[in-house]
Amino acid sequence: MTDRVYPSSKPTTTGAAPGGATAPAAAPAKSHLYNPTRPTYRPQAHRRRPRRSCRSICCCCFFWFLLVLLLLILLAATAGAALWVFYRPHSPTFSVSTFKTTQFNLSASSADASSSGHLSAAFNLTIAARNPNKKITIFYDPFTVSISSNDVILANGSYPAFASSPKDFTVLKPTLSSHSRDLDADSVTSLRSDLKKKSGLPLEFQMDTKVKIKVGGFKSNKVGIRVTCDGIQAAAPKGKSPSVASTSDSKCEVDLRIKIWKWTF
Repeated sequence: MTDRVYPSSKPTTTGAAPGGATAPAAAPAKSHLYNPTRPTYRPQAHRRRPRRSCRSICCCCFFWFLLVLLLLILLAATAGAALWVFYRPHSPTFSVSTFKTTQFNLSASSADASSSGHLSAAFNLTIAARNPNKKITIFYDPFTVSISSNDVILANGSYPAFASSPKDFTVLKPTLSSHSRDLDADSVTSLRSDLKKKSGLPLEFQMDTKVKIKVGGFKSNKVGIRVTCDGIQAAAPKGKSPSVASTSDSKCEVDLRIKIWKWTF
């Protein structure tokens, strides 16, 4: 029986180099030593970019809205200042020239227990309206006119619409009247007491309307105004002759009437 030859587990040595020189041995592999002071490497997970919250988006939108609003206000103020410097706008003026009481009958009520008296009155007025502007035309809607004494409405009336050119002077002659207007006991007492005074009955009248202006080719929107005149002292007429009231101390003021929804300022 023949013997089997097994290969040796020892590494084989390299053969001789040509010329009889011995080939250098291969360098031993470097061993990796553990360094306890070196921090352990831990792979970091990929972080997603956080989304912007609704609160930050709202704050950003509010900031831009506020910025745009401020810019619009600034532009409006600049345009208004330029308009005022160039045109020098002024509000219209009103004054009472004459005031006549043609009828004033205050009678007691016997049938109606809910009211203490009835009033029938009529007044004729002459009012001067002036436009002091040089380059602005004012357009008036129809007027609603009322006369009162100590917050007691005596008569009502109206006046048609008209236009006032620059530096124009317009005379208004509205007629106001009331027929059998019901008055309570306090109103009757107040009116009778004032009629007995030497100075007469203190009167105040109001005119409400809407106006718009024209500057060159530009026309504004309509704005409400109220003209209030006081300082008028009147007496009841005697016979068929009307009673002429004193208007020397009368003063008229023009106020804007801005309506926002249900409220008027």
